[in-house]
Amino acid sequence: MAKKRVLITGGAGFLGSHLCDRFLKEGCHVIAMDNLITGSLDNIQHLFHREDFEYYNHDVSKFVHVPGELDYIMHFASPASPIDYLKMPIQTLKVGSLGTHNLLGLAKAKNARMLIASTSEVYGDPLVHPQTEEYWGNVNPVGPRGVYDEAKRFQEAMTMAYHTFHGVETRIVRIFNTYGPRMRLDDGRVLPAFIGQALRGEDLTAFGDGSQTRSFCYVDDLVEGIYRLLLSDCPDPVNIGNPSEITINQFAEEILKLTGSKSRIIYKPLPKDDPKQRQPNITKAKEILGWEPQFSRSEGLKPTLEYFKEKVK
Repeated sequence: MAKKRVLITGGAGFLGSHLCDRFLKEGCHVIAMDNLITGSLDNIQHLFHREDFEYYNHDVSKFVHVPGELDYIMHFASPASPIDYLKMPIQTLKVGSLGTHNLLGLAKAKNARMLIASTSEVYGDPLVHPQTEEYWGNVNPVGPRGVYDEAKRFQEAMTMAYHTFHGVETRIVRIFNTYGPRMRLDDGRVLPAFIGQALRGEDLTAFGDGSQTRSFCYVDDLVEGIYRLLLSDCPDPVNIGNPSEITINQFAEEILKLTGSKSRIIYKPLPKDDPKQRQPNITKAKEILGWEPQFSRSEGLKPTLEYFKEKVK
């Protein structure tokens, strides 16, 4: 039987590279596409020797051509951390809008099923807690984070329009905070920031009073949820994340204990529109996909810490 062919955009990124590994493991032929503005070839270097793996250096906000058949398209191309999208606001908007449009056109032409990486950021600074898929969000469209939040909200709307109007098979995953090996130390998110600071013996920088919450999902759990969603018949958005909620202060203490660091926690002003709470309601994922996280934070942080130790040397 012919191998399923899958295109993964953002394939050299943190999540994209783990998806490349997973689809190869499932016996697929994988085409990774990335223009490397935030991704790194280091993440997929171990795959280049394989005959069932290809890499295209391409910006998906320009026309996308992939020869041959395609069964699945996974759209994971986008700057995804505040540092990146504040530095590249236009590219972030373009990859969510033009990029999504190009790939939906490709999915329609190839009769492929397309899954888009949406985000918990579509909920903005939520007024409903925990967040269910039915919540419409509280987003400032002209605030500094709006370039990412609104790109993803538009991406969802465009994807659903292609599904309802053109009959394209689409899936929408709303990803909550995820961590694991291959995250960039300098991507500005709290987990790599805290671990990097602790390993270098620097003070851990918390924003606001540290009482805001996050829920961290280990990357292997996330990839399993995404894989199940792709193979399901659910076109509606599904939250994938770990509902185990923790304050930033508690998390900083965990990292200090884990690393054995003597660093202090210092506080800086909270950035504009920074969400104060973030916790997924995963009832839908449990019911439709039979999915829930298997890794506790302490289990997931061990390999993550080992990875970062190599990078801080």
